[in-house]
Amino acid sequence: MKKVLLASACLFALAAPASAADLAARPYTKAPIAPAAVYNWTGFYLGVVGGGAWESGSGDPRMQGGFVGGTAGYNWQTGSVVFGIEADGAWADVNASATGPVAFGGAIIPLTVSSRIDALGTVRGRIGWLASPSVLLYATGGYAWIDNKISVSAPPVLSLSESQFHSGWTVGAGVEAFFAPQWSIKGEYLYRSLGGETYFSGVFPVNTGTLNLHTVQVGVNYHFGGPVVAKY
Repeated sequence: MKKVLLASACLFALAAPASAADLAARPYTKAPIAPAAVYNWTGFYLGVVGGGAWESGSGDPRMQGGFVGGTAGYNWQTGSVVFGIEADGAWADVNASATGPVAFGGAIIPLTVSSRIDALGTVRGRIGWLASPSVLLYATGGYAWIDNKISVSAPPVLSLSESQFHSGWTVGAGVEAFFAPQWSIKGEYLYRSLGGETYFSGVFPVNTGTLNLHTVQVGVNYHFGGPVVAKY
């Protein structure tokens, strides 16, 4: 038994230096670092946008409906701050109508008055902060417009309609995020205040007064120039 133990000890003593030399000769290699995506927000973009709008106030009926259109803009990035300018325009069907009885020539006939926004849009500045390299939180504000049509109908006695262009201002906020190279998605809330206009000035002038709208919209943008860069 002593001979077996002595032989094992000799073998271990001979093998140990070889193993140590093996380990010393083997170089240490650090695992490669995965590249991180760096998003450059500077550049031109085009997109589509759609959403819903409803008239502010407590009276009824109030205009409400949806819209869909396009958007274009340009961003500048400096550090974690992104600012730029954006314009959008959309076809819309935001409307309300009311019907009531009126006396005409000794008879009572139904009179219907309706208001419908056929188109709307904005030209705005944007400024935001990058919550992460691919996610932008921003505030926005600027010029707003709508194309509105008012119709008055009391068959078979009366049928009138007229369109007017209303101008005003808008403010809001949103979030935009890249979901693929060159593609981003955004969600946005805007409050729009449009000045009043006079309709049917040659017959019986009607002034609408200020028209205030809430709008919520989502959009998808394509960014030109390849904003995603691999950084090690």
